[in-house]
Amino acid sequence: MTDMKMCQSCAMPMTEDAQFGTNKDGTKNEDYCSYCYADGAFVGGDSTMEEVIETCVKPCLDYGVYPDADTARAAMMVSFPKLKRWAK
Repeated sequence: MTDMKMCQSCAMPMTEDAQFGTNKDGTKNEDYCSYCYADGAFVGGDSTMEEVIETCVKPCLDYGVYPDADTARAAMMVSFPKLKRWAK
Protein backbone atom coordinates (compact mmCIF):
# COMPACT_ATOMS: atom_id res chain seq x y z
CA MET A 1 0.00 0.00 0.00
CA THR A 2 1.36 3.43 -0.91
CA ASP A 3 1.27 6.40 1.40
CA MET A 4 -1.41 8.92 0.54
CA LYS A 5 -0.01 12.37 -0.14
CA MET A 6 -1.44 15.25 1.84
CA CYS A 7 -1.10 18.92 0.95
CA GLN A 8 1.49 20.47 3.20
CA SER A 9 -0.45 23.74 3.27
CA CYS A 10 -4.11 22.74 3.78
CA ALA A 11 -3.93 18.98 4.59
CA MET A 12 -6.17 18.01 1.64
CA PRO A 13 -5.62 14.40 0.57
CA MET A 14 -4.17 14.27 -2.94
CA THR A 15 -5.13 11.05 -4.72
CA GLU A 16 -5.31 12.17 -8.36
CA ASP A 17 -2.74 13.99 -10.51
CA ALA A 18 -5.12 16.93 -11.07
CA GLN A 19 -5.12 17.59 -7.31
CA PHE A 20 -1.38 18.26 -7.18
CA GLY A 21 -0.07 21.80 -7.53
CA THR A 22 2.37 22.74 -10.25
CA ASN A 23 5.92 24.01 -10.21
CA LYS A 24 7.04 26.98 -12.28
CA ASP A 25 8.17 24.62 -15.08
CA GLY A 26 4.73 22.94 -15.15
CA THR A 27 5.78 19.75 -13.38
CA LYS A 28 3.70 18.27 -10.58
CA ASN A 29 4.51 19.50 -7.09
CA GLU A 30 4.43 16.60 -4.63
CA ASP A 31 3.97 18.76 -1.51
CA TYR A 32 1.08 21.09 -2.29
CA CYS A 33 -2.39 20.79 -3.83
CA SER A 34 -3.64 22.69 -6.85
CA TYR A 35 -5.79 24.92 -4.62
CA CYS A 36 -2.75 26.07 -2.63
CA TYR A 37 0.07 26.04 -5.18
CA ALA A 38 0.18 26.84 -8.91
CA ASP A 39 2.95 27.79 -11.30
CA GLY A 40 5.57 27.67 -8.56
CA ALA A 41 3.85 29.99 -6.09
CA PHE A 42 1.30 29.83 -3.32
CA VAL A 43 -2.19 30.82 -4.42
CA GLY A 44 -3.17 33.85 -2.36
CA GLY A 45 0.46 34.90 -2.02
CA ASP A 46 1.33 35.62 1.58
CA SER A 47 -1.84 34.23 3.14
CA THR A 48 -1.50 33.50 6.82
CA MET A 49 -2.19 30.09 8.29
CA GLU A 50 -5.38 31.49 9.83
CA GLU A 51 -6.55 32.79 6.44
CA VAL A 52 -5.96 29.39 4.84
CA ILE A 53 -7.87 27.73 7.68
CA GLU A 54 -10.84 30.03 7.09
CA THR A 55 -10.76 29.12 3.39
CA CYS A 56 -10.75 25.42 4.30
CA VAL A 57 -13.67 25.48 6.75
CA LYS A 58 -16.49 25.42 4.17
CA PRO A 59 -15.05 22.59 2.01
CA CYS A 60 -14.38 20.53 5.14
CA LEU A 61 -17.99 20.99 6.25
CA ASP A 62 -19.29 20.28 2.72
CA TYR A 63 -17.39 16.97 2.66
CA GLY A 64 -18.42 16.06 6.20
CA VAL A 65 -14.88 16.08 7.58
CA TYR A 66 -16.00 17.98 10.70
CA PRO A 67 -19.46 18.37 12.27
CA ASP A 68 -19.32 22.17 12.59
CA ALA A 69 -17.15 25.20 11.84
CA ASP A 70 -15.83 25.64 15.38
CA THR A 71 -14.66 22.01 15.52
CA ALA A 72 -13.06 22.39 12.07
CA ARG A 73 -11.17 25.54 13.07
CA ALA A 74 -9.99 24.03 16.36
CA ALA A 75 -8.75 20.84 14.68
CA MET A 76 -6.95 22.74 11.92
CA MET A 77 -5.30 25.08 14.44
CA VAL A 78 -3.74 21.96 15.98
CA SER A 79 -2.82 20.11 12.79
CA PHE A 80 -1.74 22.91 10.42
CA PRO A 81 1.36 23.98 12.40
CA LYS A 82 2.74 20.48 11.72
CA LEU A 83 2.49 20.92 7.93
CA LYS A 84 5.60 21.86 5.94
CA ARG A 85 4.33 25.32 4.97
CA TRP A 86 3.51 26.36 8.52
CA ALA A 87 6.10 24.46 10.58
CA LYS A 88 8.43 26.78 12.41
